[in-house]
Amino acid sequence: FTDRETVDNVERMKVCTCLNPLHTALAIYGCLLDYTLISAEMKDGDLCGLVTKMGYLEAMPVVVDPGVLKPADFIDAVLTKRLPNPFMPDAPQRIATDTSQKLPIRFGETVKAYVRKGLNLEDLVLIPLVLAGYARYLTGIGDNGLPFTPSPDPLLAELQPLVAGLEVAEKPQDFSCLKQLYSRADVFGLDLYSAGLGARIEAMAAELFAGPGAVRRTLHKYVSMR
Repeated sequence: FTDRETVDNVERMKVCTCLNPLHTALAIYGCLLDYTLISAEMKDGDLCGLVTKMGYLEAMPVVVDPGVLKPADFIDAVLTKRLPNPFMPDAPQRIATDTSQKLPIRFGETVKAYVRKGLNLEDLVLIPLVLAGYARYLTGIGDNGLPFTPSPDPLLAELQPLVAGLEVAEKPQDFSCLKQLYSRADVFGLDLYSAGLGARIEAMAAELFAGPGAVRRTLHKYVSMR
């Protein structure tokens, strides 16, 4: 038995940093890259690098430490034991369900913590990349250029029209429509433009739309930078 504050802090450690954001990152990019198992994604150097570097380098600096568990030990177990475990048949398509309802707590809280603590937002690279991937995910077009069905989400019918004018093509496009997406505090927990991340996310999204194979190229580029 323990007190309510400790329970809440353990939950925040898990949901905001050590597990759930990693799951959502793998869900978004897993769907785009045609994966059907989280464990298989962890054998992919780019995807494993994405969640490992995102977790350790970008989220852990603002993790909530509940005291009764060490966040470093928890995320170590998630990355080395839980996520790669082939006997846990987690599918990115299942985890991508209700993504719009998960983003505010799984990523928005980290961004808000950076702002609140006066940390350098330039240090955030892979979290913006995950959020940029959400725009590409909403189109329902995989990196191979073929359509896929986005997972059920209460805001899907409302958010998909915001990216409907964008094409997966190597040509100049107007990405200003993304301001309507990334300024939505109900989806991301805060207005990402007001926070100072909107323009960077928009630029990353433009890279993700640059034709078939652009998701893999962009993912590899930014994971390698980190």
